[in-house]
Amino acid sequence: METNDAYHSPVLLKESVDGLAIKENGVYVDVTFGGGGHSKEILKQLGSKGRLFAFDQDEDALANALGDERFVLIGENFRYITQFLKFYGIRKVDGILADFGVSSHQFDMAERGFSTRFDADLDMRMSKRNQLSAHDVVNTYSYDDLRNMFFSYGDLRNANALAKAIVEGREGKGIKTSEELKLTLDRFLPEHKRHKILAQIYQAIRIEVNQEITVIKEFLEQVPGILVKGGRLSVISYHSLEDRLVKRFIRAGQFKGEPEKDFYGNISVPLKKVGPLIIPSKEEIARNNRARSAKLRIAERIV
Repeated sequence: METNDAYHSPVLLKESVDGLAIKENGVYVDVTFGGGGHSKEILKQLGSKGRLFAFDQDEDALANALGDERFVLIGENFRYITQFLKFYGIRKVDGILADFGVSSHQFDMAERGFSTRFDADLDMRMSKRNQLSAHDVVNTYSYDDLRNMFFSYGDLRNANALAKAIVEGREGKGIKTSEELKLTLDRFLPEHKRHKILAQIYQAIRIEVNQEITVIKEFLEQVPGILVKGGRLSVISYHSLEDRLVKRFIRAGQFKGEPEKDFYGNISVPLKKVGPLIIPSKEEIARNNRARSAKLRIAERIV
């Protein structure tokens, strides 16, 4: 049972799987299958009666399915986790693992349009079934929508100027490729910060195309209803937007405001954090540079 490490090198592999505190005959879910690295590690620790369900909306990932009778790969977005687990007769699970972000394969396939390294059509869809592409966002979004996207999802202070440049630059023949997008925004890309700013611009567009923040919220809200009492959630995030959502949901059970208190001032939340925040070691970052921004949070269902 081999995994495709060329497709995606799993980050914080041991730490994230250990965080699940796997029961030999438990039921587990890997909601971001990718190359199968985390799934393979979970299966190693499961007994003959254990079960593992995995999700991946990227059609390319389905070729990496593991040949194990305990394993089921579901080719869908993990925002539908409850719906599809019910289809397989599963209402409660013992643990859920999520590794957010973009796979190495998606970054390395030029035609997918995720990477700033290649000139390709503007796409950035994690699933080819999604109707909205980066081309649609760049060429049809209003000035206000582009500005809000760059500010909220890219943390770009000059979001106003970037939005204005795109609206002006797309007049006539439009902006079709990543190279054309770079040329349109070239005056905002000083050489010493070029890579960083481009990464922020691409991140903002990618998050919008794939509704990543909405998907994560919908997923987290379903987790308490799926986990058994004592069940574990193990989540790897790669940027502050994701990590903030995970941290806040574990602490408060919601994303905005403060949880309600009872007569005695106590709050009731479904999850409690397990251990401190975990980040990759210097050795792991040296082996896999894409691990450098990863943060792992582990939680347990308590009510």
